[in-house]
Amino acid sequence: MTGPSLPENDQHMPLVSHLTELRTRLLRCVAAIFIIFAGLFAFTQQIYTFVSTPLRQYLPVGATMIATDVSSPFLTPLKLTMMVSLFLAIPVILHQIWGFIAPGLYKHEKRIAVPLLVSSIMLFYTGMAFAYYFVFPLIFKFFAAATPAGVEMMTDIASYLDFVMTLFFAFGVAFEIPVAVVLLVWIGVVDVAYLKKIRPYVIIGCFVVGMILTPPDIFSQTLLAVPMWMLFEIGILFGGLISKRERPEDSPADDHNDQPPATQA
Repeated sequence: MTGPSLPENDQHMPLVSHLTELRTRLLRCVAAIFIIFAGLFAFTQQIYTFVSTPLRQYLPVGATMIATDVSSPFLTPLKLTMMVSLFLAIPVILHQIWGFIAPGLYKHEKRIAVPLLVSSIMLFYTGMAFAYYFVFPLIFKFFAAATPAGVEMMTDIASYLDFVMTLFFAFGVAFEIPVAVVLLVWIGVVDVAYLKKIRPYVIIGCFVVGMILTPPDIFSQTLLAVPMWMLFEIGILFGGLISKRERPEDSPADDHNDQPPATQA
């Protein structure tokens, strides 16, 4: 008795061809990052000014940000521009990943994979926007108000960059929770009933993650933990919808007749 046949592209593409395609797609990702970086290079100072606005608007009158290292005024905006280029290239990177794995997927897998891919991009950017426009002003206003008397608030530009990039990444990844939950339900690792059962532990876990990824104050921890909990609930909602829409024709037994097309080597 023979098992299910392999996708045609796996039958006709040797390992060397797969590795060659992987190298090509990686080079495209790197090229996309550097092309975006080249286009943004002339605006490095303006980009840093934009990113530092949430802090500068709450600095005391007459106070400014400082650079404690000789090369910081040049290297810090440059480093930020490179990171911005990476973030802006995420759609290209995910598209290349999709192009590499899509030929090995069946049609019913592609039907859900494409919306998840698009959703993951949008949610990542939404998380970063939420951090910049909502979380940063609240955090920096709190920090400015909590500055002890006799202490002048003057933040180093390199330290500020490390701080905000950590929060950008934390919120971007945290907003991927609905996608992660839907994927876990879709591949059968967990079911919706189990996710509802462990909800109290997830809430505690959200606050623990918020404590690790944010500054050591309950205010910013809560600003990350509560959205993570809400996003988990959204993931449960969509996971339940996917479970209800599962049909017999999507069962593994029909995968024989659902072969992906072969790709050119």
